[in-house]
Amino acid sequence: MRRKNDLQMIYVLKTEALKELLAEQRSEGKTIGFVPTMGALHKGHLSLIRRSKEENDVTVVSIFVNPTQFNNPEDLRNYPRNLEKDGAKLLRAECDFVFVPSVEEMYPRPDKRVFKLGHVAEVMEGAFRPGHFNGVAQIVSKLFCIVEPDNAYFGEKDFQQIAVVRAMVKSLSMKVNIVACPIVRDTGGLAMSSRNALLSEDMLKIASVIYRTLKRSRILAKRKSVNEVKDWVVTNINNTPPLHVEYFEIIDSETLMPVTDWEQTEEPRGCIAVYCGRIRLIDNIKY
Repeated sequence: MRRKNDLQMIYVLKTEALKELLAEQRSEGKTIGFVPTMGALHKGHLSLIRRSKEENDVTVVSIFVNPTQFNNPEDLRNYPRNLEKDGAKLLRAECDFVFVPSVEEMYPRPDKRVFKLGHVAEVMEGAFRPGHFNGVAQIVSKLFCIVEPDNAYFGEKDFQQIAVVRAMVKSLSMKVNIVACPIVRDTGGLAMSSRNALLSEDMLKIASVIYRTLKRSRILAKRKSVNEVKDWVVTNINNTPPLHVEYFEIIDSETLMPVTDWEQTEEPRGCIAVYCGRIRLIDNIKY
């Protein structure tokens, strides 16, 4: 554990040390907000931290690239990491505590828990990334047990993940409020993601086609069927090499069940995964 500069941001490496520090904060009647991250911080993460600071007395950010949620070893190896830059951003954001555990700290022994999270964990990302959401549930449940936050903040870019975390919280009867925060986009409309750091300038421009297409599909939705909109989105993006759609589903925002008719839901949402070359990007839009 060490204290950095005059803003009193504290880095914590050990679970027990963080628990002790936060118990002290709670004993003073302070509320705790938590932003779990895998680092490579961007404006989307910083917006979550701002929200937490507005709504809580103390804000904790974790930086941990969780191996159990990667079903692709190459993706885990290539995931961007830059703790020094992350620390500078967190200092400017006036974060209170930064938890940076090692893999050994979080997994002193293999985590063999298997979560039954239902349909929300089985479709879309769940179907294309087997085991991913079980790994998410493993690490988020561990972090929640350590931090014991009043509120935890997640970005809506990972719309399905929020539903999975809520299902996990309910199944474990955890007393934490899950706060979903709006997607933050770059100037071209691309949803902010740590993986964007792996894209070249040219690829970033090309990837902006994803959001432009989703926005235009909102207009089409007023006069076209669900299937016609889906076909148009997939065709339009696939016609922009090197983009390739892995899936595009139009779902009910609450249940995540796919819809075939606009009348089936009051809150339809389109969720998409697209490869830009070898980099996988996700996004979603409310209709």
